[in-house]
Amino acid sequence: MGTKLGDKLKELRKQKGLTLEKLADLAGLSKSYLWELENRESQRPSAEKLTSLADVLGVAVSYFIEEDVRAPEERHKDEAFFRNYQKLEPEAKEQLRRILDTFRTKP
Repeated sequence: MGTKLGDKLKELRKQKGLTLEKLADLAGLSKSYLWELENRESQRPSAEKLTSLADVLGVAVSYFIEEDVRAPEERHKDEAFFRNYQKLEPEAKEQLRRILDTFRTKP
C-alpha cells in the first residue's frame, strides 16, 4: 500500500505524463528509489530529494509534507514558481517581469 507522500508523487507524476524512469532522471534519483517512495511506507527522503522532486513537478516542498492528499493548491504552485524564479539569471528575471507586465490590466 502506498503512503500519502507516495500517492502525491504518483498522482503528480502521472498528471505530468512522466514515467518513473523519466521523473527519476529529471530529479537526479534512481528509478528504484522513486518506486520505493511511491509504494513503501518506510521511505523518508531528505529535504534535498524532496526539493528536487518538487522542482520537477512544479509544487512546493510543503505539499509533500502536509497530511492533506488533495491536489496542490494555488499557493504550492506559486511557491514553486517563485523558487524557480529565484534561480534565474538577472536577464531572465527582467524578461519575465516584462512578460508579466503585459498581463496586468490597465485601470
